[in-house]
Amino acid sequence: MNSLMAVKSIAQVRLRSYTAICVAGLVLAGTGCGPLPGKPTEAEVHLEPKQMKDFAVLYRQDCAGCHGLDGQGNGALELANPVYLAIVSDDTLRRATAQGVPNSLMPPFAISAGGFLTDEQINIIVEGMRSRWAKPEALQGATPPSYAADSAGDIRKGAETFATFCASCHGPEGKGSPKSGSIVDGSYLALVTDQSLRTTVIAGRPYLGHPDWRNCVTNQPMTAQQVTDVVAWLASHRIATPGQPYPVAAAKP
Repeated sequence: MNSLMAVKSIAQVRLRSYTAICVAGLVLAGTGCGPLPGKPTEAEVHLEPKQMKDFAVLYRQDCAGCHGLDGQGNGALELANPVYLAIVSDDTLRRATAQGVPNSLMPPFAISAGGFLTDEQINIIVEGMRSRWAKPEALQGATPPSYAADSAGDIRKGAETFATFCASCHGPEGKGSPKSGSIVDGSYLALVTDQSLRTTVIAGRPYLGHPDWRNCVTNQPMTAQQVTDVVAWLASHRIATPGQPYPVAAAKP
């Protein structure tokens, strides 16, 4: 009798197990090949930094702090300035992003230079800037001075150029006016390169109200040489110890 009951119990256990397997099979068949409950989707899987290929994310994380969320500037140059994008080449943008700009606050971002962006990510940033913010019609048929200077500047003529095109906003000596601040301040000049000064003169700072090379004086665009000369004049105001307000005491004998 006991043996018969044991056999029946084993049969019942096997039946329940078989039923559970069948039900599980039906559930899986009903869900097809979809993800299991709790399994993250591909979009939810955390990407390694080098795997990120979205321009908006790359720009926000690596550029926006200095150049503004929409490329409109945040202390540094406005990358969304269409005149700037009309004069600068993609190679120059890539090189500046990858290697940084010596003697300025622009650091290198390429892995090969100590940063954390791949060459592909740098290309994505440059191509994204160009596709979103470049506007060929911004020049309105005008030919701007070249991005880089192709001759030496004349400081004396630069002073005359400054008086004509810049003094009305920056003051007769460049030390500022109610319209704009000083551009001969030693600390400021220590943070910007000659190329940065040239870029600002040509492309302007539209989000700060600074005109480009065509609009400092009505109907009188600056020539390439005038741009070069005024940059030479500005650069001549650099000092050896910027930001040092006090004289250095002579060492005692």
